[in-house]
Amino acid sequence: MLILKTGTYNKKNGLTLLELLVVIAILTSLTAIIIPTLSFFEELKIKQEAKKIASIMRFLNDHSITTKETFYLTVNLDKKQFLYTTLEGEIKERFDTLSAVNLQSKGIIRNGEVTIFFHSQGVAEYVSIHLRDQKSEITISVNPLSGKIKIT
Repeated sequence: MLILKTGTYNKKNGLTLLELLVVIAILTSLTAIIIPTLSFFEELKIKQEAKKIASIMRFLNDHSITTKETFYLTVNLDKKQFLYTTLEGEIKERFDTLSAVNLQSKGIIRNGEVTIFFHSQGVAEYVSIHLRDQKSEITISVNPLSGKIKIT
């Protein structure tokens, strides 16, 4: 026995103009909220890298004074990489915003490798490391007389 359903069936093909406008309005609102947040993360990244570099330099400076040993920090500007020694061995770290190193004896260096030595009395000369992204620039400087590390 065959039973047929009676009634009408309207098949919809596509979306109405009103539905499309609602979807576009929602996407526009979400984009307006998300885009400023992404630039906040870029600013946060350069500040985090500056704090990390200052921490590494402070550690090497203090550690060389307390242990009376010489430690070094090699900055590879082409690879945007730090290589430094501790009692545990060599450590490599990459910093994407690294742009230049300024040494009192050599001036501003923008490519190649620079080695900074931390002796038993601390760092030997004035050093500043420059970080740059699309919107801002930060400088980490080491004063050889006081041993203070400053982020500006």
